[in-house]
Amino acid sequence: MQKYVYTLFIFWAFPVQSQQFLETYIREGLERNEVLKQQHFSLEKSIYALKEANGLFLPRVSLKGNYFLAGGGRTVDFPAGDILNPVYSTLNQLTESNNFPIIENQRILLNPDNFYDVRVRTTMPLFNAELVYNRRMKSEMISMQQLEKAVFQRELVKDIKTAYYNYLKSLEAIRIFDSALKLVEENKRINAALFKNDQVNRGVLIRAENEVIRFQTQVDAAIQESYSAQAYFNFLLNRNLDENIYMDEIKPITETSDFSENSADREELRQLDLSNQINEHLIGLSKTYLLPQLSAFIDLGSQGFDWEYNSRTQYYFFGMALQWNIFAGGQNRHRKKQAELDQAITYSQRDNVAEHLLLQQKVSINNFKAAYSQYTGAVKQAESSERAYKDAMKRYQEEQILFIELLDDQNQWISAQLQENISLYECLIKVAEIERSNASFNLNTN
Repeated sequence: MQKYVYTLFIFWAFPVQSQQFLETYIREGLERNEVLKQQHFSLEKSIYALKEANGLFLPRVSLKGNYFLAGGGRTVDFPAGDILNPVYSTLNQLTESNNFPIIENQRILLNPDNFYDVRVRTTMPLFNAELVYNRRMKSEMISMQQLEKAVFQRELVKDIKTAYYNYLKSLEAIRIFDSALKLVEENKRINAALFKNDQVNRGVLIRAENEVIRFQTQVDAAIQESYSAQAYFNFLLNRNLDENIYMDEIKPITETSDFSENSADREELRQLDLSNQINEHLIGLSKTYLLPQLSAFIDLGSQGFDWEYNSRTQYYFFGMALQWNIFAGGQNRHRKKQAELDQAITYSQRDNVAEHLLLQQKVSINNFKAAYSQYTGAVKQAESSERAYKDAMKRYQEEQILFIELLDDQNQWISAQLQENISLYECLIKVAEIERSNASFNLNTN
């Protein structure tokens, strides 16, 4: 019973004593948990999205080229012969020669034939408010992903601690049932000897045998529950489900009632604050139609027929583009109204979430105090039940009480041990819940 007296001083307060194995498991879980890996991938995706938004402000260079082969289609008639032939005939008469040939009228194909155009185009936005707001929102999304990751980390820490304590609780239950099994086996041995000497009837022996069967069944059931608790704990750490779990040595801590109730810095509220900022940017984005968009471009290239390339085929082409949306059927105004309503919803959600988080803190603290009260009562009950069982065993050996009375004291003692074990680890679990509700776990060191 010394162990149970010792554990009376363990779990009234937090922070909890140094638990090296548990702290190692928490670090392992924060590094290996699959869902947390997905959160990290989402964060990296947001970072690349911001880099993409920054890239929109830089020049964009592209190589473009065209080559045309044409035949048929629209043509333009050019009366070269009608214009030049009379002149050429006169010149031939004056010079008494045929130096000036007769020219036929020309039919020019509009589609260029065997024509190429290769150019390097550089474009750059000079003024575009949409790009500015887009970059701001991408930046806020990174912070949003970081906070979402932190929220999951805190939930994971709480789940790991809870699973760890449940596993320890299951091992303690196995130990209690195993000790009880040894007691009832000893009772069976004693009653078998008494029955052989005609000191007790067969009913007492049968009852003793049934107690052995009952506790053996409970030991087996407790072992299976321990396997389930072990598998779930390893699942949270992304390990093999049957991997061994090492246990910390629990040391006593001093009593305290310093429970803070401050939820102002919770990641959930900061997420909503960021949502408000994003809505502000959306409202600003919906107003960008009032401003023009200005960009510039320059082409450096070469174009000509029959793949000819020289100084005459080279060219540059510079231009600027202006776009100013004047009327869009009220779409921009409606988009602005939607963003304003989203912002109003987020403000309302923040107030509600703040109250909910404060309630969560109060409830978790009250739950811990109730669990601790049950634990202290269970310790006292286990002590008194143990004394009652030992007294009953002496009286039974002296044939002062019936075996049924001994069994009653024995079962009360075993039940008291189980209740003490349950309430013991419930206190630890409630401490983990308080730590989660206060967001007090230091994620930076894990």
